[in-house]
Amino acid sequence: MSGPPEWLPELEPFDKYGGDWDKYLEALYSFFKNDFIDSKPYFKGSRLGLKKHPVEHGKEATFWHLISEGKEEEERIPDLRRCERIRWPRPVIENDGDPAVKVWENKRKLETRILIWLEQEEYLVVLADRKEYILPWTAYLVTRDHQKRKLEREYQRYKKANVAL
Repeated sequence: MSGPPEWLPELEPFDKYGGDWDKYLEALYSFFKNDFIDSKPYFKGSRLGLKKHPVEHGKEATFWHLISEGKEEEERIPDLRRCERIRWPRPVIENDGDPAVKVWENKRKLETRILIWLEQEEYLVVLADRKEYILPWTAYLVTRDHQKRKLEREYQRYKKANVAL
């Protein structure tokens, strides 16, 4: 496959905002709000909710997980590669049936996670299945070869185990 899928929006680069972080952050939040708050998205018939807490600077935890990285909530730092892809999570979720997208479930601790991997763009969206609804959990680039191999093995195992479903 050559080039990104036609349904994938353009990147939203920081330099488009003249290096003004506050202006950029508000623009990113505007895209997020449009995709996940102002409209009511679904994944395979289940509504998408939001992880609202902790709210930082008036913005939900889901937003911060889409644009920053870090293990501890209060220590997450913005990742410009995640930021510029703020318009990608919803289209990736909504185009889960596209052959370019790999979708599978795994367990993280006691939770079921749904992974949606747009492999050619090295982009992974992670959803948390809460049964009554689904939370967009995080999304990030997968650029390290060992991570790609791990995801591919996990996907193949899931596919093989669920052939009979």
